[in-house]
Amino acid sequence: MPRPRTPALVPTRFAERASPGDAIAVPMPKTRSTVWLRDLLAASVFALLTSLAAQIAIPLPPDGVPMTLQTLVVLLAALCLGPRLGTASMVLYLAIGVLGGAIFAEGSKGVLVLVGQTGGYLLGFVCCQPVIGMIARRRDGSVRGWLAMIAAVLAGNAVVFALGVPVLALVNGFGIARALEGGLYPFLPGLAVKAVAAVAIGRLAAPIAARRPW
Repeated sequence: MPRPRTPALVPTRFAERASPGDAIAVPMPKTRSTVWLRDLLAASVFALLTSLAAQIAIPLPPDGVPMTLQTLVVLLAALCLGPRLGTASMVLYLAIGVLGGAIFAEGSKGVLVLVGQTGGYLLGFVCCQPVIGMIARRRDGSVRGWLAMIAAVLAGNAVVFALGVPVLALVNGFGIARALEGGLYPFLPGLAVKAVAAVAIGRLAAPIAARRPW
């Protein structure tokens, strides 16, 4: 009786290239925990950068409101992280400062800073994040072009000072015109420089960060 023939195995492209002893690399899927950890790390980095930028502070007359590099980092947080993570990074920054970390301008800390003359600016750091993100990013998370980037930076600065100046007036008990003299006009030259830097850096970094390469 003839012996049944074993059907020949058809070699596949993978079988031709891989030997039996080769290890096959299987990409690990991103779980919720890894995504959460990645996002927390990104928000923490910008909270740290904001705290470092706050230490480069020059009090300006007549009210001693400090000019810092914070607004540059705040703008970049929104451009690079998007509205959700950008907001989280600024909330984390404020929370650490309120809880006792000396990370506000000139090493100040505590809840009294939030109710002091610079409290409105700090609140503006949080509130400007969704505004910038809405202008600079499309619904799919991709980054728009130069004009949108410029508009986003201008709108973000407008939000910060729209909250900062009235609080400055309220805390010190004077009118808006007087608050503009101490809380806006002296900052305009530095504000222009930081806005240009934010647009230039953001236009390069934001599209890369939007793809979440880390």
